[in-house]
Amino acid sequence: MPIINRISEFHSDMTEWRRHLHSIPELDFDLPKTAAFVADKLRSFGVDELHEGIAQTGMVAIINGQSEGPTIGLRADMDALPLSENKDHPHKSTHAGKMHACGHDGHTAMLLGAARYLAETRNFSGRVALIFQPAEEGGGGGRVMCEEGIMDRFHISQVYGIHNMPGVETGTFALNSGALLAAADTFTIHINGSGGHGAQPENTKDPLIAGVSLVQALQTISSRNLGGLDRAVISVGEFVSGTANNIVPDTAYICGTVRTFEKEVQATIAQRMEAICTGIAATFDVEVNLDFEYGYPPTINHAANADMAAEVARLIVGDPLVDADTKPILPAEDFAYMLEERPGAYLFLGQGDSAPVHHPDYDFNDEISPIGASFFAKMVETLQPRG
Repeated sequence: MPIINRISEFHSDMTEWRRHLHSIPELDFDLPKTAAFVADKLRSFGVDELHEGIAQTGMVAIINGQSEGPTIGLRADMDALPLSENKDHPHKSTHAGKMHACGHDGHTAMLLGAARYLAETRNFSGRVALIFQPAEEGGGGGRVMCEEGIMDRFHISQVYGIHNMPGVETGTFALNSGALLAAADTFTIHINGSGGHGAQPENTKDPLIAGVSLVQALQTISSRNLGGLDRAVISVGEFVSGTANNIVPDTAYICGTVRTFEKEVQATIAQRMEAICTGIAATFDVEVNLDFEYGYPPTINHAANADMAAEVARLIVGDPLVDADTKPILPAEDFAYMLEERPGAYLFLGQGDSAPVHHPDYDFNDEISPIGASFFAKMVETLQPRG
């Protein structure tokens, strides 16, 4: 079947909701206006239960089906980014320095659309748990909601989510049955030496030259300590040292990111970083302190759930627009925590030719809202049929 007709009928409403959310972007866990808007809509749809204040401004809404059965979880993220918007359109951000540059406004609108349809029709058994999550953009709101017990509290048996994908043909679903997005870890390295006059470097312990060697050595981890099929990225994003052209500084600061898909690879990188830092400290007679901070885990789809999600996606958009074996990518997503707690799947939904996410020119493509909402609704009706 194509897009659900009833959802198509309120496409304009979904567009209005999305653009309102776009105009009031909020960050991290602090989403009072966003959460209030979402809660008001859910009440107007007639959800059976609304549990607010989870992970501060997150919520879970429950819709009961027509008979007993399990509970399926559907998730949307609600937070924005600390970015100033370039585009000048009627729904432009009214909150300076904040914008929905990743499409979470669209994700929320899609799940609201599914909520409205499911509350009207209830053509399913069991229950639906609609998860509206704060703080995906680095705050780990998905982790916090799991730590606060939403999976057990609401008896969620499986969980699904969608992320828009610029640069992919509009309406195309892309997923796989394994690792879809990477783990994202952060490392910071502080080098303490002894500064002095640039004309007399023999009287110093130069942290800058030690840092240069350290950055070069870090790049050998991928090429010499990992196999050719071990997918990993180690990138240094910051190297700060020095104040003048004739002064050897006292300190240097290095910071970067590590992206991996397997825990064994992740552990190897962390161990080699520690060994390299120890070696650099001895070689250059400086103090080197490494802080390796483990971030979001990899987003790993469960095979059976991914297969079912692909089948439902084909019902909505047709087989040519479903890529069920897409290549993983190296950004991260805190839906990973929910997939660690319960089986499920995460999908990309193509939004056509647009600016990339996290870019000041980005805007969500409202054409795909009924597609995403139809997928959510059809997942429920397929996995938990009435009777």
